[in-house]
Amino acid sequence: SNSWKNPEYQPLVMRDVTHQIREGNRSIVGLMIESNIEAGNQPIPADLSQLRYGCSVTDACVDWATTETMIREMRDTLRPNLSLRSAS
Repeated sequence: SNSWKNPEYQPLVMRDVTHQIREGNRSIVGLMIESNIEAGNQPIPADLSQLRYGCSVTDACVDWATTETMIREMRDTLRPNLSLRSAS
């Protein structure tokens, strides 16, 4: 799955990955979330004091609240599957 560098797609992609794991895909062992305190990204200004704390200077990110929701939803959905997955 891929969010095509659009952070708004990340929750959708994570739900798709969760579904794949739930359906038995054992090749998925991790995923990466582009996440920071604040959503989006920013250019690096000439005056570094203008940088916004907690906002990416590289890829656009989802904010912390979205990250937390995504992780909790995945955990809650996969909880029954994880013990089965690690047992085999």
